[in-house]
Order: sequence, then structure tokens, then C-alpha cells
Amino acid sequence: MRDLNNYKAAAPAPVTLAGRFVTLEPYDAPAHLAELWGALGGAQGINELLRYFPNEEYASSAQFGAWIDHARVASSFVTLVARDNADGKVVGMASFMRPDPKNGVVEVGSVAHGASMKRSPLSTELHYLMARHVFEDLGYRRYEWKCHNENEPSKKTARRYGFSFEGVFRQHMISKGSNRDTAWFSMIDSEWPVIGKAFEAWLSPENFDADGQQKRRLEDIRAEISQSVAA
Repeated sequence: MRDLNNYKAAAPAPVTLAGRFVTLEPYDAPAHLAELWGALGGAQGINELLRYFPNEEYASSAQFGAWIDHARVASSFVTLVARDNADGKVVGMASFMRPDPKNGVVEVGSVAHGASMKRSPLSTELHYLMARHVFEDLGYRRYEWKCHNENEPSKKTARRYGFSFEGVFRQHMISKGSNRDTAWFSMIDSEWPVIGKAFEAWLSPENFDADGQQKRRLEDIRAEISQSVAA
């Protein structure tokens, strides 16, 4: 058993993480808010996109920005904004949440992908970059993903990325005036070498055809790597 008497980790801090498809930048309201608000659908679309968030609905970018600022101060969120490397446009966001550096635990959440990120390498690379930072740069032991139990796309995505389902916290919170049961997922540091290699293989240029379509699924690549390690 690993001796953790001298285990130490720092809390996540604002950081820039650059990938092949996307670059993550620390959220800065003057630089990002207006473009992020538009990328997430503006007043006409953002509340539908964020329907599973426990937050109240937003009527303006100022209200949305006030929530991000409050989360940073009150809950130690580190919000990163995703910028498409191809055209330089802001396309989405995600945050490191509820950091527990004493125990080496942090959550990824407040994930919002604009329309241009969906079903694209950008969203997968965003989560690869964040997970790699957590395990390889910060030395964390556990990385969590939580979502409304009715949010089937989020649960499917968590499994695709390599998070393991751990159960449902019943009546976990009240969200938008209704009960929310929360599904919990995690990955841990001992799993990251396989998960990380699978991400890298999936994101490599060789895994995409001339039309930009994947040749092999991330789940299949990860299963093959797991089998080779176990053999």
C-alpha cells in the first residue's frame, strides 16, 4: 500500500493548456465573457444548454458573468475557456471545482460546449488536457465527474472518457425548484496511464480520415491498451 504520510498537492490555479485542436485559457471577463455568452447560445439558447445546471436561468451576459465570478470567489472554481485553434474563436468552458488538495481530489464541472464543439475533437481534447493537468502536473489522486442523473448525454460522455460510474446520490440537491439525484463518476491516478494513452492515440492525426472522421472509437482504443497491459 502506498505511503501517503507525506502526500502533498497544490490547489488548481488558472493555467493555459494548449492542444492540437483547442487551447484552454483562464477565464477573464473583459476578454472572454461576451464571446463565451454568444458561443453558448446567448439569451435565446444558453438556458436550454445549461438546463441541467443547478443555477437559475440567465437573461443577460452580465448575470452569467456574475455567476462565474461568484463561483470563483465562493467555491474556488477555476474556470477555463476553450478557444478553437483553427479560427481563434471561443467555443466553450469547463471548470476545476471543489478542490481538496489535502486528499488529492478535484472535480471537473460547469462544462458547457458550444455548438461548434459538439461531436468534435475539440471537446475530447479539452477533457484530455484537463485530466492530464490534474494527474501529471498537479499529482492528484482522484478526478471526479458529477451530473444530474437525468442527464444521459453527460453520463454517456463520462464513460466514453474513461470515468467509472460509482453510484447515484439520491436527493442530493434542489435544482431549479426540483429534486436532483446526482450520478457520480471518477478516474484515479493508477488508471490514468491507460486512459491518457488512449486519449493520445484517439487524438493523433492517424486516427482521422480525410473528412475528419474518427477511424477508431476512444472506448475501443482504451480497451485494447488495457488488454495489452494485462497480458
